[in-house]
Amino acid sequence: MPIENITNHIVNWLKDYAQHANSKGFVIGVSGGIDSAVTSTLCALTGLPTLCVDMPIHQAQNQVDRAHAHIKWLQQKYDTVMFEKVALSDVYDGLIKAFPAIENEEDRLMALVNTRARLRMTSLYYFAGLHNYLVAGTGNKVEDFGVGFYTKYGDGGVDLSPIADLTKTEVYAVATYLGINTDIIKAPPTDGLWGDDRTDEDQIGASYPELEWAMEMADTQAKSTDFSDRQKEVFDIYTRLHNANKHKMEPIPVCVIPKELK
Repeated sequence: MPIENITNHIVNWLKDYAQHANSKGFVIGVSGGIDSAVTSTLCALTGLPTLCVDMPIHQAQNQVDRAHAHIKWLQQKYDTVMFEKVALSDVYDGLIKAFPAIENEEDRLMALVNTRARLRMTSLYYFAGLHNYLVAGTGNKVEDFGVGFYTKYGDGGVDLSPIADLTKTEVYAVATYLGINTDIIKAPPTDGLWGDDRTDEDQIGASYPELEWAMEMADTQAKSTDFSDRQKEVFDIYTRLHNANKHKMEPIPVCVIPKELK
């Protein structure tokens, strides 16, 4: 994989897109994870103003520490990098109180998890509107186009997606090339939306390398009869999530009115 060429291509693409959009720079939510670390570094490499925003909502301290260490590292390398912290825990708690109570709190757990992501999206667009910046997405290829592992109108609500054509394995390769903090590279991937230490693999049931394999098999229409038991399990996980989350990956359905009815 020609990492240097790919990195330069993404940086030039970001710069050209911002120029044609008459935008002054980028804003990125930095979580302490590998995807946001790579995305924010690529944006900084453009030389355009890059605002990194930390938006903790009852966040694990190790995630916050990794995010702050990464932003500090970026600021030491690039004088165009800025930092804002928006503490959203109280806002989130207030929003929960405003919602009607229900009998079984477990029934609304996933809705509340996605609400965290949407609060963060709202915050990023506040800063984007304030400074005429573009919101840079941090989703990779497997998340965005494979299993749909993101929140619709949450972390999926962005202006452009610099790393969405890179698999997670490729994101790690770019991270190593860029010199991203090893604590971030070694940390198990997590969406940080649950307030505990559960990882992406805990939630999905498969690792990113396994999902990359399943995505490739789906693209080549390989026969499942050739799979091992674990491969069949992973392929079933991938297929189920891909089908369930297609609504995130496809354009919003529009009810087209026939001309004769107008």
